[in-house]
Amino acid sequence: MILIAMGVSGAGKSLIGELLAERLHCTFTDGDAFHSAANKEKMHHGIPLTDEDRWPWLKTIRAAIEEKQQAGETAVFTCSSLKRSYRDVLRAGDKDVCFVYLQGSREVLSERLGHRTGHFFDPSLLQSQLDTLEEPGDDEAITVSIDLTPEQIVDEVLKQLEQR
Repeated sequence: MILIAMGVSGAGKSLIGELLAERLHCTFTDGDAFHSAANKEKMHHGIPLTDEDRWPWLKTIRAAIEEKQQAGETAVFTCSSLKRSYRDVLRAGDKDVCFVYLQGSREVLSERLGHRTGHFFDPSLLQSQLDTLEEPGDDEAITVSIDLTPEQIVDEVLKQLEQR
């Protein structure tokens, strides 16, 4: 099984991904590590990424997913996965790829980004991410509110996984 924690910047993908991996006793990989230097530079300067910027990044993450699958490993990844077409690339028709959508209000996300330090993402890009976001339906993802504590989020994800 492959889990992908998804959502806009500030949703807590990395923290929740790390906690899920810890609870599932598997590896965690942050999708940001696959961004090219050019993508990181654009985001650092407040320039939104285009689909053309994202396709190579998504394909690289998909290749890493396939490596984990071929090794028979459970793994947790993070990736904003803002559009259904992006999720389709990452999923590639695999039934064992499950998205976890970390859903939050603009206000909560903005507050979180205002307190974050040391990240290449310019908080001014939040609105462009929200504009791009195509929220997944129940057929695509487990949806959990970021208003819960990280531990509650992980508990809810694991409970919903068990019910699937």
